[in-house]
Amino acid sequence: MVCGIARLATAAGLAATVGACATAEVQPGSGFLSTYEGLEPRTDVVRASVLQRRNETLASTVARIWVAPAELFGVADPALSDDEQQMVLSEVDRQLCYELSERFEIAEQQDPQAGTVRVGVTHIRATHQAGSAAAAVANFFIPGPIKVRTPGGMGGLGAEAELLTPDGRQAAAIVWRRDAMVVGTDKPSLSRIGDAHQLAEPLGDMVADALAPEDRETRATPSPDPCRRFGPRIRPEGFIAGIATGLYQPELSGGRSVKPEGGGPQ
Repeated sequence: MVCGIARLATAAGLAATVGACATAEVQPGSGFLSTYEGLEPRTDVVRASVLQRRNETLASTVARIWVAPAELFGVADPALSDDEQQMVLSEVDRQLCYELSERFEIAEQQDPQAGTVRVGVTHIRATHQAGSAAAAVANFFIPGPIKVRTPGGMGGLGAEAELLTPDGRQAAAIVWRRDAMVVGTDKPSLSRIGDAHQLAEPLGDMVADALAPEDRETRATPSPDPCRRFGPRIRPEGFIAGIATGLYQPELSGGRSVKPEGGGPQ
């Protein structure tokens, strides 16, 4: 066991030396966005590969948005079931709604007077379960938030998103991809969607940052919460389970169905 941990530590040091992020460069042109004109790479992002553009004048005119349900676009991983892919989509919806609600007023249904945010998940790479199990054992002896993963077999997530004005013009767009890191805060998981699922959170952060105008101040959580249909913003049971096991568990960490106010069918 000690030798195994030493090997992981050596791998961690090497990864930190050469750069622990192995995320592939994103390429524009999957066909999901209404236009790819003007996309430029962001050079201030270390762990992800990002292309984006924003028309500040158009973006500043949009204060209220409808967040269209995330959809798969060009994902063809036979290792993942329909249910697993849907879990990733649901978590993308949850994280995007929460992050965007800090910068925009969220319409709970389509509104011709509101802008629209469209999101397409264009890449899901499955997590290697055996490698995650070994990493979880090793990380038990390494306290702190930084996790060491066995090289190879780590999952990833890629997506494209755009902000459209009420009359359909693209005000901002982003193409994003990130893979789990050998050394970082991405937790190992026994789920094939463990990495893709937890990467929905940084995706939400990046999309909200890319689509909102630069001078838009963050808002307090509205009440009632317009994102409540996706479940609670915080799942303490997932956090506790992660500490106890060292593993990320999508079924405990993501959204869950909640009964609408006043009862009745969901």
